[in-house]
Amino acid sequence: MGRSVVAVIVAYISMFILNLLVFVGLYAFVGPAQAFKPSSYLASNRWIAMSFVAISITAIIAGLICAAIARGGRAPLAMAIVVLVIGLVLAIPSVMKHRANEHMIRTGDVPSMEAAQKAYWPIWVPFVFPFVSAAGALVGSRLKRP
Repeated sequence: MGRSVVAVIVAYISMFILNLLVFVGLYAFVGPAQAFKPSSYLASNRWIAMSFVAISITAIIAGLICAAIARGGRAPLAMAIVVLVIGLVLAIPSVMKHRANEHMIRTGDVPSMEAAQKAYWPIWVPFVFPFVSAAGALVGSRLKRP
């Protein structure tokens, strides 16, 4: 039981750190012109597609980490449930951020910290991300050989 709890916690923290690193790197690589729709802080379709790929990969890695630490059992399923619940809870502030920032006008290059503060998704995206992440975690856990 204790090993499973540790596996879920370590895997979730790993996924969080991987997501942070991937998104910072991705933003540095593509820049604001590709990350946002013109003159706004709304995520572009290209950025949304890249985000789905990124969170899928990081979730698969986290699922693999969880399965490796837990060495069997239902820890990966527990992790998928945790990812789903926390993700859906965090989608609510994202909707509020959308409403607060949708009228802001973006001009020129935007540093990554400012982009993180002002960027927002179409309303449906934050509610789909948790399902993609949970599925990725389950797929990743299946990659661990017994």
